[in-house]
This record gives sequence, structure tokens and C-alpha cells, in this order.
Amino acid sequence: MNFLISDTFTDSLARLTGDEQKAIKTTAFDLQLNPISSGMSFHKVAKAKDKNFWSVRVGSYIRLIVHKSDASLLPCYVDHHDKAPSAASWKPIRRRVPPSW
Repeated sequence: MNFLISDTFTDSLARLTGDEQKAIKTTAFDLQLNPISSGMSFHKVAKAKDKNFWSVRVGSYIRLIVHKSDASLLPCYVDHHDKAPSAASWKPIRRRVPPSW
């Protein structure tokens, strides 16, 4: 399984406190090592247009939104509990081709 990181994830991560960022980075690293770990709490995002969006619990009040398919796991967004799932309802997945140097 490919582990990718979206620009929207890094942008949303930068808006949180240092302690929150540390917990999120630890969870993202754990997901990269073992995305099917029994310690992860995955929940489908109910109102998402794309059914591959999932919410992963990071502590008691932070949620990490990921796009999970058979081929890849993509952290897309992170925020406090009430705000995070709404991002998955309107954010489309677009592939950005890196510039060729």
C-alpha cells in the first residue's frame, strides 16, 4: 500500500498547536507503518461524496481525515473533532503532478 501525503494535510497541520501536531505526526507515522493496526479507530465519513474518506481518531478531540483505497492511504486533512469530517464532504481528490526539473 502506498502512503501519500496531501498538501491540504500539511496546511491544516500547520494551523494546530505544537502538542496537537506532535500527536498527529505520531498517528500518521503509525498509519504509515501499519495502516490496519487494531489500535486505530477508523470511521467512515458519513456525508462524504467519495466513500473512501475515513476519519481516524487522534486523541480525544482531533480527527485525521484520510482517503483509503486498496492501493493507497492519503492523509488529507486534520482538525478538531467537529470541523474535520465536514472537510471530506466538499474536498475532491485531485492528483497533482510534481514539476519536472
